[in-house]
Parts: sequence; C-alpha cells; structure tokens
Amino acid sequence: MSNLIISPSPHIHSKDSTKSLMRDVVIALIPAVICSVVFYGWQELLVLGVSVASCVLLEWAITKFLMKAPCTVGDFSAVITGILLALNLPYTTPWWVVFIGAVVAIGVAKMTFGGIGQNIWNPALVGRVFLLVSFPTYMTTWGAPAGVVDAVSGPTPLGAIQEGLLKGGASVQDLTAAYDYKSLLFANLGGSAGEVCALALLAGFVYLCCRKVIKPWITLSIFATVALTALVFNLANPARFTGPLFNLLTGGLVLGACFMATDYVTSPMSLWGGVIFGVGIGFLTMMIRYFGAYPEGVSFAILIMNSVVPLLNRWFHQKKFGRK
Repeated sequence: MSNLIISPSPHIHSKDSTKSLMRDVVIALIPAVICSVVFYGWQELLVLGVSVASCVLLEWAITKFLMKAPCTVGDFSAVITGILLALNLPYTTPWWVVFIGAVVAIGVAKMTFGGIGQNIWNPALVGRVFLLVSFPTYMTTWGAPAGVVDAVSGPTPLGAIQEGLLKGGASVQDLTAAYDYKSLLFANLGGSAGEVCALALLAGFVYLCCRKVIKPWITLSIFATVALTALVFNLANPARFTGPLFNLLTGGLVLGACFMATDYVTSPMSLWGGVIFGVGIGFLTMMIRYFGAYPEGVSFAILIMNSVVPLLNRWFHQKKFGRK
C-alpha cells in the first residue's frame, strides 16, 4: 500500500491541450482572414496586425507585471481574441480605436477575471460592443470591398433594410431585391471584415467539427432558430420582415455562431444546455434585428446568453461517471 498514489481527477488524460485546441481555431480562421485581406486590402491587414499584436502584448504585460504569473500568450487564446476582434470591425477602423478595443477585450473582459478559462463573457465581443457604444461613427462607417464596382458602399444589407423601412414607402421585397444570394454568400458587400465571406467561415466551422474541437449543436441550434423565427415573421408579414435565408447570410451571424458562441469558456458544457443556449442566441438576434435600435443583434445576443451559462450548467449538467 505504500506505493499507492492518490491524485485528483481527471485520471484519463487526452492528447489534446489548450494550445493544440486554440491552434486549430486559428487554422480554422485562416480562410476568413485571407478573404478579408483579399477583399479589403492593406487597411484590413493593418487592423488585423494591430488587433493581434495589441492583444498578445497586453496579455503578456498583465501576466508579467500585474498578476506576477506565468506567461500565457503561448496558448494562442490572445491571438484568437485579436483575430475575432479584427473580424468584427470595419476595415476603416483607426488603429487607436482597434487598440482600445484590445485593451477592453484583454484587460477588462479576460484578465480581470483571472485569464483564460475564467472569463464570463467572450472577450472579443465585449471589446466590439464597447467600441460600438463608444465610437459609433467609426463602427458604423462601412466601405465597399476594394476593386468591387457593384458593392454596397454605406449601410450593410441589414442596415439598408432598416433604414428603408424607417423611411417608409418600400416593402422588404423591394429593399432585398438589390441583394442576390450569391453575393450574400461570397462576398461583394460592405460590412465588418468577418462578414465578407460566409463560405470561408463555414469551411472553418467544418474543419473544427472534423477535428472534434467543437460540438456542432450550438451553431446548428442558432441557425435553426434564426431560420424558424424569420420564417414565422416573414409569413405573417412579408412586406415588413425579411426571410430566413437573408437573415442567415447577412450580418455577423455566421461568424458569431461558428466561432464566438462555441467558445469553451463562455458556452454550456452539456448538450441540452448548448441547444437552449443556441436557441436563446438565435431568438434574441432576430428580436433585435426586427424590433431593436441596432440592425444587428448577434453580439448582444451572445453576451446576454453568456450571462445565463452558469444557470444552464446548473440545470443541464453532464451525467457523472458511474452514475445512472
């Protein structure tokens, strides 16, 4: 008995690590990053560079000088936050605004709670929403992709629909006639860098599912809820409410559903908790889009549901090993 070693769980270890999982997420984001740079040019490259560098340097400085803890930038989580923050911004965003967003994302939303694994809300979305409220002019100045003659310059598709309905005299059918689904899928529309190519984001999502980095039920429940809600409202009043496919392919829905709602730390651990989490995000997104002051509601919906995750984990928990 003297050789018996007692240690806390888990006793079965996986070959996966935080670093390997985060590295896969970075790889999954590469197609979207490439498309954003191709469509928006060197200005988007500058936004990406400032965002990633700021997030990494801020996390290093906070862990070294404030927390006096081991450096955590090697786990790639700060890189992911930087990429996601950049993809949520217009490519015309000034570098100093990007830096402020990184300070809020890393310094406030992540490291204040103790770093990776302890934050309540998705850091990139906290940074994005802070900038949207603080610098609305910069955050709602959309430019057309470089070299695309027939692209939308000015409001995003969701913004254009909202403006048109507020002015009156036009139905949703008239306003959406300017957008074909090929352009909504890929890609000649104004908006944040992460909205430029839904196909690239979906390719990254499929990669993560194949690598078993994420479970698909959160993303699929978001898509299903958005489609069903849009279908019901569109059938009730097609002149006032946009349809399912338009809502699925516009705004930051694909980016949010595939890469931010599925964040390990801020999403539920159980299957049914994840499904309810996704249903809540999808429904809140559509309520904000249809009735809110902002044309887009994905960021707000995810942050609201992030706050509900502790309750979902309490109500819907995984079956304990050895229990019936």
